[in-house]
Amino acid sequence: MLFGVPLQALMGQLMLGIVNGSFYAVLSLGLAIIFGVLKIVNFAHGAFFMLGAFTAFLLAQHLGANYWFVLFLAPVFVALVGMLFEWLFLRRLYGLDPIYGLLLTFSLVLVLEGGFRVAFGSSGQPFSTPDMLTGTINLGFMVLPLYRAFVIVAALSSCLVTWYVIERTSLGASLRAATERPDLTQAFGINVPRLVTLTYGAGVGLAAFAGVLAAPIFHVNPSMGSSLVITIFAIVVIGGLGSIKGAIITGLGLGVVEGLTRLFYSEFSSTIVFLIMVLVLMLRPAGLFGREEG
Repeated sequence: MLFGVPLQALMGQLMLGIVNGSFYAVLSLGLAIIFGVLKIVNFAHGAFFMLGAFTAFLLAQHLGANYWFVLFLAPVFVALVGMLFEWLFLRRLYGLDPIYGLLLTFSLVLVLEGGFRVAFGSSGQPFSTPDMLTGTINLGFMVLPLYRAFVIVAALSSCLVTWYVIERTSLGASLRAATERPDLTQAFGINVPRLVTLTYGAGVGLAAFAGVLAAPIFHVNPSMGSSLVITIFAIVVIGGLGSIKGAIITGLGLGVVEGLTRLFYSEFSSTIVFLIMVLVLMLRPAGLFGREEG
């Protein structure tokens, strides 16, 4: 018993918080990558999350595609859509006031959500859990569905791989250089516009990957992304805009905090993230892992 709560219930809620935090980590990581390179507030991030889930739904439920094939193909397809969107529209807004990028990506949200609402309605579409992952794992203090355990492993693995590529490879070094000095990077023969397009595709591809992981847990519906995007923005601000490490650690940590808050005072669980954001901005405006401007 801890603070009047049975230890079994506490550990169970902690595990559920880790599941939600895994989604937060992947989504906020993609958003942090896009802002760090493009300096665009990608309000459409939740729409790409939804697009990934619907792509998986259409491929698996209507075309009979294997889940593992869908888990790979849906993020690639959404990444290509994102790259086309960046090439056709976003590229024209670089160097302008960030509000223009916010308005453009918000308009994309309205178009995508409206289109899917007309095509599929507002109610959710069920997505079957793959047969290989339909069992449970007895942890002693709770019985965890095998698919949720897979979500934790898959989400955190994708975060670690992304961190390694950006922080420990030559491609990541070129990306960081393009963020700091695009003119000098271009002079060294690196195609900066192409690198930016690929980065945007990778960021929205991560959102789509999270959408595919979420599809068997939540009903696939047009507004599933818009209910998450504000929380994801708050997490990115808390971690530090553009900070890869901050996005991963803060996303996972705040998922746990939100879950534990739901156990002790459920009415406060939907606002705890925003309260933490206010406190962080008051004490450290650059975020927990962000760099202070000189």
